[in-house]
Amino acid sequence: MKFKSRNLRAIANMVIGDSDHFPYRSSFYITQFFEECDLEFVHDGSTRAIWTSERLLELLEDPQPAAFHLPARFLIVLRSLLDQREAEDNDPGRQLALASLNQPLMREGFEAYFDEDRILQARHIGSKIVSAATNLHRPLTPKEAERKKLLNSYLDRCSEDELIEEILLPLFRQQGFHRISAAGHSDKTLEYGKDVWMRFVLPTQHVLYFGIQAKKGKLDSAGATKGSNANVAEIYNQVLMMLGHEIFDPETNKKALVDHAFIIAGGTITKQAKNWLGGKLDASKRSQILFMDRYDIMDLYVTMNVPLPHGALPKAATDDDEIPF
Repeated sequence: MKFKSRNLRAIANMVIGDSDHFPYRSSFYITQFFEECDLEFVHDGSTRAIWTSERLLELLEDPQPAAFHLPARFLIVLRSLLDQREAEDNDPGRQLALASLNQPLMREGFEAYFDEDRILQARHIGSKIVSAATNLHRPLTPKEAERKKLLNSYLDRCSEDELIEEILLPLFRQQGFHRISAAGHSDKTLEYGKDVWMRFVLPTQHVLYFGIQAKKGKLDSAGATKGSNANVAEIYNQVLMMLGHEIFDPETNKKALVDHAFIIAGGTITKQAKNWLGGKLDASKRSQILFMDRYDIMDLYVTMNVPLPHGALPKAATDDDEIPF
């Protein structure tokens, strides 16, 4: 990723404090700032603004986690730059500092904002995709834990169509997948074993196609389906259809085979179910199967800051358009 020189210089001036609403940092404190970002940059005594711009350029040259995402280490620097603990008396909520940062960011197609925990987030203006720089397995904040609890309750009561439309589609869009198309359940004649198909563009501009087979409840290998549980044998033929049937991509005007198949459950996927399916598929097809269960969905949803579906919000908050979730 590349930023224009003037935008990079503007952010560098904020880091060193040569910009309004940001604390001044001498050589020692510039090094300390980068240490707090877990970066091993040591200021060498040269011109502070030029040296800092060069370091930021290095961070921008890191691989992007996904399309329309800022590089993870660069986002961490922005978060440290807008740390609430460094608020000035005339800018207690750091809104003035945020407005200053957004001037160069918006010229590059990104926008920064504070989430409900007052942590800086950055999203791509065109696609609305929020950049992620967090570990899925890190400890959750209290508000994130509450969001996870609300999402867990919603997954208990949502339908299979709601799981797809309200949960999975926003989640995969957030992660940079394109052309996400849901087959729906009112007319299955053209579904060909998949509930959703989508495409992902690699940094090399190669395109991978994915299909999704989603089930609302637990996926197990019991002899018969019970209640909301689904037997993995029921989706075996659907997976074969998904991997063997071509899809038409209107963007390229070509047909393509699905490269990978997601099997997603709103409940848990037992180890026995995975082993059973693995034994039925040949080696080449086994490598094409990816599993996601409820815990994977919830961890991704919360740590990537995807807005909760309307039906998951508390009843007292459903009519409020300013919900922080």
